[in-house]
Amino acid sequence: MKKIVKFGGSSLADAEHFAKVGQIIKSDPDRRYVVPSAPGKRVSGDTKVTDLLYQCEELAGEGKDFSGVLREIRGRYDDIIKGLNIDLSLEDEFTVIAKKLGAGAGRDYAASRGEYLNGIVMAHYLDVPFIDAAEVIFFKENGDFDADRTNEVLGERLKETERAVIPGFYGANPDGSIRTFSRGGSDITGAIVARAAHADVYENWTDVSGFLIADPRIIKRPRKIETITYLELRELAYMGASVLHEDSIFPVRKEGIPINIRNTNDPEDEGTWIVESTAKKSKYTITGIAGKKGFCSVSIAKDMMNSEVGFVRKVLQAFEDQDISIEHVPSGIDTMTVFVHEDEFVSKEQAVVSGIYRLAKPDVLEIESGLALIAVVGRGMKSTRGTAGRIFSALAHARINVRMIDQGSSELNVIIGVDNDDFERAIEAIYAIFVETQI
Repeated sequence: MKKIVKFGGSSLADAEHFAKVGQIIKSDPDRRYVVPSAPGKRVSGDTKVTDLLYQCEELAGEGKDFSGVLREIRGRYDDIIKGLNIDLSLEDEFTVIAKKLGAGAGRDYAASRGEYLNGIVMAHYLDVPFIDAAEVIFFKENGDFDADRTNEVLGERLKETERAVIPGFYGANPDGSIRTFSRGGSDITGAIVARAAHADVYENWTDVSGFLIADPRIIKRPRKIETITYLELRELAYMGASVLHEDSIFPVRKEGIPINIRNTNDPEDEGTWIVESTAKKSKYTITGIAGKKGFCSVSIAKDMMNSEVGFVRKVLQAFEDQDISIEHVPSGIDTMTVFVHEDEFVSKEQAVVSGIYRLAKPDVLEIESGLALIAVVGRGMKSTRGTAGRIFSALAHARINVRMIDQGSSELNVIIGVDNDDFERAIEAIYAIFVETQI
C-alpha cells in the first residue's frame, strides 16, 4: 500500500511535535511521501511562522528593516533542529531569503518559505530526499493551477524515489517565480501528490480526530463522523462546516483515493474516512449538521404562476442583474421564495424588487430578514422513513418556528430555515433527536 501523509502547522509547531510526527511516519512503512505545513502556533497567543513571513514582506515593501522578524523565524527553526538533535544549518537558506525579500520577491515567495524550510528540516530528520514543490507543481500564466503538467512531472519524479518530502502550499509560475495556493493550501498539495503517486490513501493529519457531527461551539462534545462521502462533505462544507480546503477534494476524488483525517495527538484513533461511495451504514440516520445565519427571504405570489412559462427565470433574472447569488428557491403552486445572503442583498434590495415587478409582475412580494439556514445531511436518510417528521417534531418540541423546509432530490439533505435567534437551539434539538436519543 502507498500512503501520502500531510501534517498541518499545529502538528509541526516545535521539536516535540516534530518528533511525534516522525514516530507516526516511521510506524507505518506504507507512509511514503510527506507533505508538511509551516510551523504553527506553539501556545495560545503565539504567531504562526507564515504570519511572521508576511510581516517580513510588508516591512521589506515599505523599505523598513525586517531582519529582527527574520531572526525570530530563524530562531524557531533552530529550536526545532536543536530539539531533534540533527546536523543541519539553514544559514545559507536564510541568507537567500533575506536577499530576495529585500529585492522585492513578493508576498507569495515570502509565505512559501515556511513550508520550504520545514520541508528541508523534515527531510533531514527522516533521512529521505527533499523535493522542492517549485520543481514539480505548476501554475499557468493566468494563475490557474496546471493540473495536467503537474501530474505528469510530479508523477515521473516520484517514480524515481521511494520516499520523499514535498512541502505544501506553493508551486511555480511559468517564469519560475513562486506562487502559493490560497490559505490552507497544504491540503491541496497533499491531494496533488496523492494523485500523482497513485496513492491508496491520503492521510491528512491535524489536531482533531476527524470531523464532528455538529459544531462543538454549539454542541458540547459532539460525536465524530466515522465515514462520510464526498457528496455529504460538499453539502456540509457549503453550509459552513469547517472541513478540508475545498480544492483539496478534487484531485483525489478524480482518482477514487480515500482521505483519512487523523489526529497527531491521538494516532491510534481511526479518525474520519472520506470516500466516494460506501456500503457501510451510518451509525446514525444523519451524518452531520451545519448551518449559517444572515439570510433574507424574498417571497413572491402570483395567481396561475405555475402555468406562466418562464416565470421563475424572470424572477431570478432580477437577482442576476444585481449580481446576487441565490441560496435556495423553495416553491409552491402559486408561490416561490428566494433565499439570499443578507449582506449581499440589503444594499440592492429596491433594485431587485423593481426588477421583479418589471419582469415577473407578481401579485404580492414580501421580504424578511434575520433568517438562518440549517442543513441536515446524511446518506442514511434515503432509506429511513420519517426523517422530516422527526426534524419537525424536534423543532416543535423546542418551540422553534420553521420558516422553510426544502429537501434535495438526492434525499441526501434537508434544509431548514429558522430565525437567527433560534439557530443554536434548532441545531441542539436536531442533534438530540438523531444522535443522543437515536429514536
